[in-house]
Amino acid sequence: MKWTDINDIAIELADSRPDTDPLKVNFVDLRAWVMALPDFDDDPNRCGEKILEAIQQAWIDEVA
Repeated sequence: MKWTDINDIAIELADSRPDTDPLKVNFVDLRAWVMALPDFDDDPNRCGEKILEAIQQAWIDEVA
């Protein structure tokens, strides 16, 4: 997965962290959790606030 695979990342986060409320996740933790996903393989420097916001929103939508 790459940073642009927003929906795939959100699904993986929802599956791997079912007890986590995505509304309460800070971007530092979110970035670390995405990079720790087993299928994630992208340059950490390619991630910005807009990507993290999109991932967080997709995660919220996934668990809603």
